[in-house]
Amino acid sequence: MPIERAIGFGAPGVVLSVFAEAIALSALGGCIGACLAWLLYGGKTVDTKGGQFIQLVFHIDVTSTVVAEALGAALIIGVLGGLPPAVRAARLPIATALRAVV
Repeated sequence: MPIERAIGFGAPGVVLSVFAEAIALSALGGCIGACLAWLLYGGKTVDTKGGQFIQLVFHIDVTSTVVAEALGAALIIGVLGGLPPAVRAARLPIATALRAVV
């Protein structure tokens, strides 16, 4: 049986809570980014107005497919970035973890 942590949660509970927080924050960030992209750039035409004879023109469409891919990328980043700290938090001795917070 795993040893209970001082706060009353075992190692799996600590991993799950830290990992869930990382996923929630990445989903929130992805949603905010998608909304800002849609508001600021959706349907706009942008040109480079480059130097001498070169000018590139882009029409930007923020479609549901683009938003879904961006949210998927945000969640993948949340998983990859959240799992190692979650496992580390569960493995740290309680006294060391409490000293590291201060």
